[in-house]
Amino acid sequence: MEKLNSNSLRKACDTKLFDFESTKEIEELITILGQERLTSALEFGTKMDQKGYNIFALGPNETDKQGYIREFLENESKNQDAPDDLCYVNNFDDRYKPSSMFLPNGRGKDLKKKMDKLIEDLPPTLTAAFESEEYENRRQALQDKVQDEQDKSLEDIKNKAREKGLALLRTPAGFSFAPLKEGGNQDLMSEEDVRNLSAEKREELEEKTKELQSELQELIRKMPATKRQMRKQKKQLDKEIATYAIKDLFEEIRDDFSDLDNVLDFLDNVETDVVENVQAIMSNQGGQQQNQLAQMMGGGQQMQMGGLSGGSSNPVLDRYRVNIIVDHSETDGAPVIYEDNPSYKNLIGRVEYKSKMGALTTNFNLIKAGALHKANGGYLILDARQVLLEPFAWEGLKRVLKSGNLKIESLGESYSMISTVSLEPDPIDVDVKIVLMGQRILYYLLCEYDPDFQKLFKVEADFEDEIDRSDENQVNFTKMIAGLAKENDLRSFNRDAVARIIEQSSRMVSDNEKLSTKTDEIQDLLMEADHWAKENKHDIVQYEDVEEAVEQKIYRSSRIRDKVHEVIDRNTIFIDTEGEAIGQVNGLSVAKIGNLMFGRPNRITAKVQIGKGEIINIEREVDMSGPIHSKGVLILKGFLGERYAKTSPLSMNASLVFEQSYSNIDGDSASAAELFALLSAIGDIPLKQSFSVTGSINQHGQIQPIGGVNEKIEGFFDICKKRGLTGDQGVLIPKANEKNLMLRTDILEAVENDKFHIYSIEHVDEGLKFLTGLDVGLEQEDGTFPEDTLNHKVTLNLKQLADKRKAFATPENGRK
Repeated sequence: MEKLNSNSLRKACDTKLFDFESTKEIEELITILGQERLTSALEFGTKMDQKGYNIFALGPNETDKQGYIREFLENESKNQDAPDDLCYVNNFDDRYKPSSMFLPNGRGKDLKKKMDKLIEDLPPTLTAAFESEEYENRRQALQDKVQDEQDKSLEDIKNKAREKGLALLRTPAGFSFAPLKEGGNQDLMSEEDVRNLSAEKREELEEKTKELQSELQELIRKMPATKRQMRKQKKQLDKEIATYAIKDLFEEIRDDFSDLDNVLDFLDNVETDVVENVQAIMSNQGGQQQNQLAQMMGGGQQMQMGGLSGGSSNPVLDRYRVNIIVDHSETDGAPVIYEDNPSYKNLIGRVEYKSKMGALTTNFNLIKAGALHKANGGYLILDARQVLLEPFAWEGLKRVLKSGNLKIESLGESYSMISTVSLEPDPIDVDVKIVLMGQRILYYLLCEYDPDFQKLFKVEADFEDEIDRSDENQVNFTKMIAGLAKENDLRSFNRDAVARIIEQSSRMVSDNEKLSTKTDEIQDLLMEADHWAKENKHDIVQYEDVEEAVEQKIYRSSRIRDKVHEVIDRNTIFIDTEGEAIGQVNGLSVAKIGNLMFGRPNRITAKVQIGKGEIINIEREVDMSGPIHSKGVLILKGFLGERYAKTSPLSMNASLVFEQSYSNIDGDSASAAELFALLSAIGDIPLKQSFSVTGSINQHGQIQPIGGVNEKIEGFFDICKKRGLTGDQGVLIPKANEKNLMLRTDILEAVENDKFHIYSIEHVDEGLKFLTGLDVGLEQEDGTFPEDTLNHKVTLNLKQLADKRKAFATPENGRK
């Protein structure tokens, strides 16, 4: 058993390690410290090209996982080439299936700019060509040729009719024939003249009329074919004129992209389509309808609709645009993308719609890239929890990783019971390294329950929660403090303030030999210390500013802790801090509520009666004991049996309880205190109430380390301090927990002034001797213990209980 001095209760940071007065004098370092295992995993994952070697970075939420991973990937990406630009263009064979087109990075923007200029130049260029005198003359010549042929044919029929005594007449209903008077004049016969003709003459006229009508019908039948031929010739003329007019416009673009076959093919398709639709381009009918609707809805809406359609007022021209969904013209190296809202459409991409005259319409210009498009050829960082929370996002991501193919699909179309016409953009091949971030529990759950997960995320990159508190790491820690201060535009910190932050970092992990790597918590501390430096009118953050930041954070969260301490101080919850009692000891527990974990003493009592060696855990009987606490109580039975029941069975039953406990209890850190209370009750030996005990035991009686040792000590100290420190109060802790001590300054001062005491023990016998004032006593050769020792008193009382049980079971008492 060792009494700890104040130097053992908190490992101070030696400021002699630092060769600076404030952090503004040192090199900044923002990255997380001591992550060699993580860095090795990331290096392997990024360089492994085989399928499925994506990365899951697991660690606590308080660690800046995103910042470290992004910094690492950006350094890796600098040595890689920027990927190609991704564009979508119209598919002239099937407009519902837009075609993808990859261009060397930066060339996509150039092509889009030139195509926009082409679209701007096409209407005036074509209009000028089709308003030229040459075009008018050639068009008129075609029309005149057809008209002359029709007129000649009609004149021939007219002459034949005249020779046969008939006249060709044009009526509102068409053409007809009428008989002429004899005598060589051109007068038509009247109805009376016709009636006066002989029957033979009338029959002759009818025969001649039928012959001419047949010939006329043949001529009329041929007129549509003649007109079609004329239109065909006119269209051919239009193509010829248009081809000649736009030749220079396209040749200029072809010269700039002569090294890219896919662009040349696209330009050929555009040129062919322009020639085929030259009249639609010039008519601007689509633009007129759109402008009319826009005027009805207001000028602002007109601007919006124009923007949606690509900036032109003619939908025909919009087909020739280039929709750059991923532009890498300004990307340096491989892209590193973080998607903070990983919904299905934000990952996979989407096709947007616009409202036009009450109907929703779309085209390839409204295809929008997802994060996978943007990160293709590089790295995509995602928060695993956010992906899993978004409907369909996780399955969509896995589908892309399994197939290596990215296809933009509408969820509405996939899950609709009615098939609707929509775009089906050309799928693209993807080569992207996914880095998921999440808590460890999430990683393990995915490994257990998702059969695809370990096939797709084969690289486990685990963040360290803590690092060794070596001199080198402490120096590097100061660089991280300087980097975080600069990043958040904070005041510089003097060396004493830095030392206090390092000490608090050890307190965060409850280990004076370690430092916390949870940068978010460190950053919060820096910002709050900077605030108090401002309030205290300090230009540089001082030690007391950091101390106040720590204290104020605890104070803001400590309402419930203070209420618990208050009810103890007012004897609503019974805790003795002086005197002695049999079968009663002060145990220590911790509670975590919100941001604060605090300790509080608990009265543990034991009662013993005749029985069969059973130890009743009252909390377990009422379902208030967790499995670990129940295990600790069962271990007590093993210890008692090994020490006191080698020659005869234990003839007692005992009950153990946490008095005034109204919530579930778990953990085995009270098992040493429970054993002390139990032996005190068996041996009828009083225990000091001015000390509190924490520690778990094994069946050999060794004291094992526990968690929350700092909070437990501080919890009992606060109660003693409220009631007044007598100099006889203190705490017994496991010796193995000495390395975890990072206690408050006021406790250090109390220990220094012998107002409070902390002892470390390795075996239950040490604690028993201290709490009872009796020698425990070693077992003698005959199996007994020396008189006036604790073990002797315990065995003596156990024998008395055994004798009573035996006497109670005799025949004269009605027992067998």
